[in-house]
Amino acid sequence: MSNAVTEVAAAPAELALRHFEAQFAYETDCWDTHEALQSPAPGFVLVDARSPAMYARGHVPGAISLPHRKIIASRMAAYPPSTLFVTYCAGPHCNGAARAAVRLARLGFAVKLMAGGITGWLDEGFALEADGAPE
Repeated sequence: MSNAVTEVAAAPAELALRHFEAQFAYETDCWDTHEALQSPAPGFVLVDARSPAMYARGHVPGAISLPHRKIIASRMAAYPPSTLFVTYCAGPHCNGAARAAVRLARLGFAVKLMAGGITGWLDEGFALEADGAPE
């Protein structure tokens, strides 16, 4: 019996493998980001692409506030071209992280999106920081 899941056949395993492996080149998750941030040198700059007011209310510890509209060549010149950026926004309902990723990629930077954003971070049980103090 056909249903919405089975109506369209799944991709062959080799295509599915390429697709799902490729996702890791574009995305990371909150857990892996949190684990990496425990290191003194995580290997990336974490970008909160939301408004400064939202950032001040609560952000991932270690993130910088850089709204996607503020990502311009002159501002990003402070970073070496080899810098990896990881962007996030409010959550899956927000496209600010993707907008930030587009701007960074257009400037030639390597970039990944932190899937889930603030919503995912909180769902994992991780704390936010507000105005420099843990929330």
